Amino acid sequence: MSIWGRAKATFDELLGRAEELYGESHGDPAAEVHGEALRLEGEAEESEEREESGDRRRRPGDGTAAG
Repeated sequence: MSIWGRAKATFDELLGRAEELYGESHGDPAAEVHGEALRLEGEAEESEEREESGDRRRRPGDGTAAG
């Protein structure tokens, strides 16, 4: 995945989390569900890219050691 693909995946995660929080704080279940779906899509894209590239490093705070 190119730098732009990785940036898009990260952006999707952040935007999804923001929309998820908006839905939680305003009692909007549709926004909450859409935000969660967008966040999970971004995480899946990033995970897929890591598997394809053979990168075994983990993100900080995920409970695994970087290697």
